[in-house]
Amino acid sequence: MQKIIPAPLQKGDEIRVIAPARGLKIIGQDTRQIAKQRFEDMGLTVSFATNTTDENWDLTGSTSIEKRVSDIHEAFSDKKVKAIFTIIGGANSNQLLPYLDYNLIKNNPKFFCGFSDITALLNGIYAQTGLVTFSGPHYSSIGMLKGCEYTLDNLKTMLFGPRQNIVQPSSEWSDDLWFLDQEKRTFIKNEGYWLIHKGEAQGEIIGGNLGTFNLLLGSPYRPAFNTDTILFMEDTEGCNILDFERNLQALLYQPDFNHVKGIVIGRFQKGSQVTREQLEFILNNKRELANIPILANVDFGHSTPLLTIPIGGTAMLQNNKLTLKA
Repeated sequence: MQKIIPAPLQKGDEIRVIAPARGLKIIGQDTRQIAKQRFEDMGLTVSFATNTTDENWDLTGSTSIEKRVSDIHEAFSDKKVKAIFTIIGGANSNQLLPYLDYNLIKNNPKFFCGFSDITALLNGIYAQTGLVTFSGPHYSSIGMLKGCEYTLDNLKTMLFGPRQNIVQPSSEWSDDLWFLDQEKRTFIKNEGYWLIHKGEAQGEIIGGNLGTFNLLLGSPYRPAFNTDTILFMEDTEGCNILDFERNLQALLYQPDFNHVKGIVIGRFQKGSQVTREQLEFILNNKRELANIPILANVDFGHSTPLLTIPIGGTAMLQNNKLTLKA
């Protein structure tokens, strides 16, 4: 399968906001306006998909599969649209995979970005078309008033170019409910990356949210772990160390896991109560991981700020140095 890298954006380009999981109703007016202004400050225009409205969406994203698929097809087929951002995550994006027109997507490659439940779409589209997708901020993520600079800087690198990023840890991070109160925020000094296993590796980036990625196992929507894969994974605060361990074990059982040459793990939320010691114990007691470089506490997942990571792109691990390239 030939890899397709979407063209970098230019000033004047249009982005389309879609809601394949949860809908617009969950996003406050201030968040919507801040995000819109931020994209306009980049020189971009913002449009919303036909079914991405308050009236048609409830908090569970119960609008029909047909309408959600229609919005995706509309975004890819519209020649004016150069990038597609999801409004937020949810729990049911994997429903859409059998209904997508992959030839349409392949013939109209665009920058497609989101995270969490959107992991299903990012990896499914890459597996079916070869289009490099991006695990990065939702449209709603860009509506964060404070503490968004790192997220924006890393997004712009992948959105406009140069599409190669020698990643640095953020100086601070947050795990508060910022969308409920944009002013009352709690920021935590970042202790930096956790180098679990030393070593160097380079390979194709696959992964995202671990629980969502595992929904693709045994399906044609799970990208193969080709020779030299770097596996990225993170999970929500509802995932404690036991849940993480068994979800990881499911991946270790995959017949092509031997092609995984490095692992990058996103920051755990405070609610998961996962400690570095617990994580090291789990990882050090899996023989399949004995000789694999592992870097953890990296800036992606369900805390903020967020990296923008090209699914299907290339990652280079050199101990605690991480480089991403689309």
